[in-house]
Amino acid sequence: MPELFSVKNVPDVFHKTNYRKGEIRVNKKWAKFLALPLMAAMLLAGCSNSNNGGNASGNASGGASVAPEDRPATWIADRKIKGLVFMGTDDYTEDMNPEIKAEIKKRTGIDFEIEIMKASKSIDGLVAGIAANDLPDFIAFYLNNSGRPEMQVVLKAAREGIFTDLAPLMKDTKVYSKYLQDDYLPNDTKYGVMFRPEFDGSAYFIHMNVNRQSGYDSRKYVGGPYIRKDIAEALGVDPRTIKTTDQLYELAKKIKAGGFKDNNGKDVVPIGPNYWGGQEIGRLFADLEWGEDGQWIRPDDQGKVLHESQTPNVLKKVEYVQKLLAEKLIHPEFFTVDETQATEGALNGTWGIIANTHNYQDYNQDMHYLPLGPLNTLDGEYQMQVAFKSGYSAWAIPSTTKKPEEVMQFADYLSSREGKLLWMYGLEGRDYTLGADGFPLVKQEVIDLKANDPNAAKALGFGGVRNWWGELLGSTDIDKMADFGEMEYGEKLQEATSQGALEIAKYWDWDAKRQQANVFDAYSPNAFLGEFSRGAELKAAFDNYRDSLVKAYYSKSLDNAKQVLDSALKQMQAAGLDEYLKLVEEKNADPHTKVSFRASY
Repeated sequence: MPELFSVKNVPDVFHKTNYRKGEIRVNKKWAKFLALPLMAAMLLAGCSNSNNGGNASGNASGGASVAPEDRPATWIADRKIKGLVFMGTDDYTEDMNPEIKAEIKKRTGIDFEIEIMKASKSIDGLVAGIAANDLPDFIAFYLNNSGRPEMQVVLKAAREGIFTDLAPLMKDTKVYSKYLQDDYLPNDTKYGVMFRPEFDGSAYFIHMNVNRQSGYDSRKYVGGPYIRKDIAEALGVDPRTIKTTDQLYELAKKIKAGGFKDNNGKDVVPIGPNYWGGQEIGRLFADLEWGEDGQWIRPDDQGKVLHESQTPNVLKKVEYVQKLLAEKLIHPEFFTVDETQATEGALNGTWGIIANTHNYQDYNQDMHYLPLGPLNTLDGEYQMQVAFKSGYSAWAIPSTTKKPEEVMQFADYLSSREGKLLWMYGLEGRDYTLGADGFPLVKQEVIDLKANDPNAAKALGFGGVRNWWGELLGSTDIDKMADFGEMEYGEKLQEATSQGALEIAKYWDWDAKRQQANVFDAYSPNAFLGEFSRGAELKAAFDNYRDSLVKAYYSKSLDNAKQVLDSALKQMQAAGLDEYLKLVEEKNADPHTKVSFRASY
């Protein structure tokens, strides 16, 4: 472990922070990297102080010991395993059903517990949690690909010895050992996230949600902007015909003029923010967006790779957004509003159009919001983008965890068919029965409870009723049809397939779009920051550009916006932007590191 330094050397933002033991210790090399926001420090005070970290929980018994002769073949160890989750409470919950926990204990000996780090931004919690250097048995975090901002945080931690090498632990597993096969992982997961050349065969994080077969879809996912169904019907608009930002603008004007009200009798805001809080939504501005939002890197018509700020395109986008703001067609805090207010607006029907949500949200299973578009992109007509294999979220084991091989074995159990059956379908007899084909048959009373009282259903404690604790360590090697005989939980029951997420997918014509999809195995444009010599400096400049873009939207004039963006461009160029774009071009020319410049939706 690297040498740690005392509180007196920590930036002032840490001095009143109380994380588990009431003290923050930060690696010297981290201090400069971690410019931790005040909010991230303050949120730590709300985290548990129960001291269930890796040093303390190595062999903590979760109940009476079981004699060796009475242990099942799936037994791992009589201990507690605790995880700290740096993801939103909308995606995960700490609440686990007691019967489910007892069954886990019976089968594996593991007393399993998770805690969610609550933060306005999950990455702030991740930075703060790692800086505290007092982590439990494992941590879990968002990670779509190696270009996501979390990658630089955990990569820095791995280089500093914060995490355990997982490669040797995978060798003795049934499911995770597949990650060691040459042709199992997509390129970015294999070389960009896990088995990076710099680590010489070691791997410090596990990338999750990898499909068993290439091109497999575990869900009929429909994300992006949604419009209130009653408003669309009142205006005589088919939401699927909205294909451009010009059409979106005209639709927003009609919504404003329509005098529509929300559930509380207040005026509807024509375009509301992302369901999860303020941010730029590429799908809402798709035909003005230079590559994927958050990356903003792609080739121009001559094939030269450029950043958005180097093109006239960015001012077109700024001008469009300023027009929406000036005419009060978009929420005034669209890019900055907190998650609570954004979500409440969606639940109350305050947003005529929600800029970004998806068809698996509980609140919309009655389809009172319908998907809009999808909008075309700079490449032309919309085309679904499908990864050769998926990769979403990740987990790691701190180097302080005792017997990390037991954590790996537990993750392997959860990712087996038996483990998935438990965390996805619940308890046999209580929640489902097994058919003659060995596949689960969901009980109708569970489906009814899920429809009539979602919170009570969720308390049953498994993924099918939207309690996703098992997804953290067990959602990989995915092939739902092969394992459970259905793509979605309970779809064999007619009542389940006639509503909700699948009906929205049908409305959106998901199947036809999937047939025409572009299947790719490629890196994202920002995936190479970790190997770029000035990567940390350029990453900071990219972050500044993101903030500057928001400032440009709220500038008094287009000229003022241009000044803000020009300043941000100069900072990026001073941090090595042009050299990095050249590196991206070189990587894209190599068939082993092809880059996808298109938005991944």
